[in-house]
Amino acid sequence: MVSLTINGKTFQIPEDSTILEGAEMHGINIPTLCHDRRLVAHGACRMCVVEVEGAKSLMAACTTPVSDGMIIRTHSQRVVNARKDILELIWSNHPNDCLTCEKSGECKLQEYCYEYDIKGEDGYEGEIRDIPLDDSNEFYYNDQRKCILCGKCVRICGELQCTGAIGFSARGFKTHVTHPFEEGMNHSTCVSCGNCVSACPVGALMPKGKEKFRNWETEKIRTTCSYCGVGCQIDLVVKDNKVVRVDPAHGPSNGGLLCVKGKFGFGFIGHPDRLKTPLIKKDGIFIEATWDEAYELIKSKVGEIKGNYGPNAFAALSSARCTSEENYLMQKLFRAVIGTNNVDHCARL
Repeated sequence: MVSLTINGKTFQIPEDSTILEGAEMHGINIPTLCHDRRLVAHGACRMCVVEVEGAKSLMAACTTPVSDGMIIRTHSQRVVNARKDILELIWSNHPNDCLTCEKSGECKLQEYCYEYDIKGEDGYEGEIRDIPLDDSNEFYYNDQRKCILCGKCVRICGELQCTGAIGFSARGFKTHVTHPFEEGMNHSTCVSCGNCVSACPVGALMPKGKEKFRNWETEKIRTTCSYCGVGCQIDLVVKDNKVVRVDPAHGPSNGGLLCVKGKFGFGFIGHPDRLKTPLIKKDGIFIEATWDEAYELIKSKVGEIKGNYGPNAFAALSSARCTSEENYLMQKLFRAVIGTNNVDHCARL
């Protein structure tokens, strides 16, 4: 552990930490646009600059390691002025459409412009990049006019998803993130996982959705993705009791990543064809029944078949779309209650 001072208070911080990590441990907020805890910090956005006593220039908190005796100021006037300059420069090239942007309420640029009182009136003359909106992907659209070139999407695609489908193209003012389908879908390695979309801090990469909503109208409900047995943790974004988006959560099995099904395949949740009650076949036709009726029928049929043919007349086929706990209960029911070892999994059907 090392001892250092942040904003006049002394803290003990692990010696292998950065200033940003140390500040976060003690609830001190340092703004950042490019930082992601899953990636090695590279200080691209410079929003996290802090003043370190004895250093001539401001230091990027995300890349600067702590050392014993450091005296750090995270919101001195010099630091605040530097952050304002960065935001003014970004805003000068950014479309001013917060009133209609779907990212409003979750946009980091909007949040920091509000925090640092940026109005776009400080004399920076910028130009919006003339790059057309690309909506060729089935699940999300790409608006490079809003891109702030933080690099999070490129790094997550390459270093975490390990697909490498996108990258930076051109130089200077014309720099932009290449879209995976610029040369057609057959030439791309993109799997439409949407991890770049989830990581984007602004409205450059946005999911396509049938529902129109504002982020402050929603609530998030943590659950487990039901598509396979990995157990990815997800946040269902819900408005008026309807799922309007899925965000990856930082669970132990997925670390904030999802596949295309987990990210975008949630339409079945509110689909009108979903069964809402048990169905029992009577006279060759399925009719709605209560759970009590369904359980009574199951119980009577199990008793009848087991009595006539024995327990090995039964077999259980379980599902990857159930949780591990549910699959355990399924096999336990058949082995311990019914008395058969005929248990298998849907992946071998």
